[in-house]
Amino acid sequence: MAQLSRRHMLGLGVGALSATWFRPAMADNGGPEVHGLSVFGDLKYPADFHHFDYVNPVAPKGGMFSLIPSVRAYNQSYFTFNSLNSFILKGEGAQGMDMTFVALMARANDEPDAMYGLAAKSVRVSPDKLTYQFTMRPEARFHDGSKLTAHDVAFSLNTLKEKGHPLIVVQLRDFVNAKALDDATVAVTFAPKRARDVPLYVASLPIFSNAYYATRPFDESTLDTPLGSGPYKVGKYEVNRYIEYERVKDWWAADLPVSRGSYNFDIVRYEFYRDRDVAFEGFSGKNYLYREEFTARIWATRYDFPAVKDGRVKRETLPDETPSGGQGWFFNTRRDKFKDPRVREAVGCAFDFEWTNKTVMYGAYARTHSPFQNSDMVARGPPSPEELTLLEPFRGQVSDEVFGQPYVPPVSDGSGQDRALLRRAQQLLQEAGLPIKDGKRLLPSGEVFTIEFLLDEPTFQPHHATFIKNLGQIGIEANIRLIDAVQYRSRVEAFDFDVTTERLTMSATPGDSLRPYFSSQAAATKGSYNLAGIANPAVDVLIEKAIGAETRTDLTTACRALDRVFRAGRYWVPQWYNTSHRLAYWDQFSHPPKSPRYASGSGARENWWFDAAKAAKTEQAK
Repeated sequence: MAQLSRRHMLGLGVGALSATWFRPAMADNGGPEVHGLSVFGDLKYPADFHHFDYVNPVAPKGGMFSLIPSVRAYNQSYFTFNSLNSFILKGEGAQGMDMTFVALMARANDEPDAMYGLAAKSVRVSPDKLTYQFTMRPEARFHDGSKLTAHDVAFSLNTLKEKGHPLIVVQLRDFVNAKALDDATVAVTFAPKRARDVPLYVASLPIFSNAYYATRPFDESTLDTPLGSGPYKVGKYEVNRYIEYERVKDWWAADLPVSRGSYNFDIVRYEFYRDRDVAFEGFSGKNYLYREEFTARIWATRYDFPAVKDGRVKRETLPDETPSGGQGWFFNTRRDKFKDPRVREAVGCAFDFEWTNKTVMYGAYARTHSPFQNSDMVARGPPSPEELTLLEPFRGQVSDEVFGQPYVPPVSDGSGQDRALLRRAQQLLQEAGLPIKDGKRLLPSGEVFTIEFLLDEPTFQPHHATFIKNLGQIGIEANIRLIDAVQYRSRVEAFDFDVTTERLTMSATPGDSLRPYFSSQAAATKGSYNLAGIANPAVDVLIEKAIGAETRTDLTTACRALDRVFRAGRYWVPQWYNTSHRLAYWDQFSHPPKSPRYASGSGARENWWFDAAKAAKTEQAK
């Protein structure tokens, strides 16, 4: 098993950027027009840049790129789809719909958080930084040829705040409204003390046609193709099986600096499988062409089929320099049996990572400690003076551990049944008032302590087997509940589970995106990423400190302090992470020499291109 980014990555896309006010690069109190925005005011690319450094600006167009889903956002599933509306709670949104829309600005994936003009050619920021006035590009068009205007932007942002997926609504908390001043100008207003990254998030959201939705409800699941304006439009599809996107040959934005060299394939196709092993067989049979491998067992043992041996399938391992986030088993602390952190720590003692990594995962992973893993925001050692300044107001309200060494999961002896750790678990459960009777662990209510691990794919079952066996050794009756993807998402969104596995992703500049993960507000919001139900005043304050940080140093300090409180809460049993991307693909593509550091995956969908010579050679090698 690999990182769960293949199956359960909880990503916030472009919006997962950062944190109370934020500076447009080069803007002063007069509010001049600027071509880009970033969290701390720095931009790599000048106003007259030609293309991003990580693309091939003369990449040929053509061919097909096919893959299976590896990330998801909002209502999307990895296994299926039944709707072409991917920005609401209802339905299972189709992967790839983001390619059919444009936003005001586009990310530069070789910078932590910078954005440059797409549908908007420039922006002016008011002296109080509460109003952002975007000037639209006159050439912007929807796929039917109608003009994309400021009125469409205002409609889209206001509608998403009112009717969008709950995760969008949470992140738009500090967005007040958008008003079209004329066809070419939209003014976006934010609340005082707003989160610094909210303007960036707003600038990343899709723009819908006001005219199209004048006769249609926005918040309904539908298979009607919405009117888009992006580099692709919906092509052929079969619900639950596949969906194709066709490149718009005369796309109005194709020659903009943010687009040049990208979106090179004529067809992008997503295939859907209900089982990971079956999905691999689909790749080996050339049913799709590109695969990021998230299963260590498969990477180590199954890439020996003929097409690999004769070179028709290539494998690459690329470094992953982005924060890996936090993957683990999350306790639903809304349930009484998980409210005591001693109980949660005891359950964690029953998981033998060292045995699992060696036996199930071919030693491919390192243990996760923090939701900020693989970044400098991970807390280490005693708190710094700056961290203590943030933490001192909560002394007596949070565990004393917060003021010392941060919690690190115990290292086992690798036997699969570390007796010392199981004794520690027994001790913690006794201290929490959970006695043993007839070999069964009893809750304070007198009920037997049971745990149901909620899953939606069978290939993750081996990682639970020894864990469940060890829980039985300490009197806890545990089992796996394997359900289909639709039912799984419904139960998780309703917080109807004991323990489930998820991965929280973090950007290089986290900010307002921390709220859906950790805030008290999100704990009570259906569909939020706060699966554990964290409702901790200290966490809420530290989130605001991170959001309000005015320098990257201050942001790092706030995140480290937040990390200490989170880890002291034992809200999860941390799992594992990988520091590389494992790619396999049929040899008919070429790509730039270096992947952008902050791209999702390798950026292949956007930045690779079809290589006709390689494809012909691959066909001849059959």
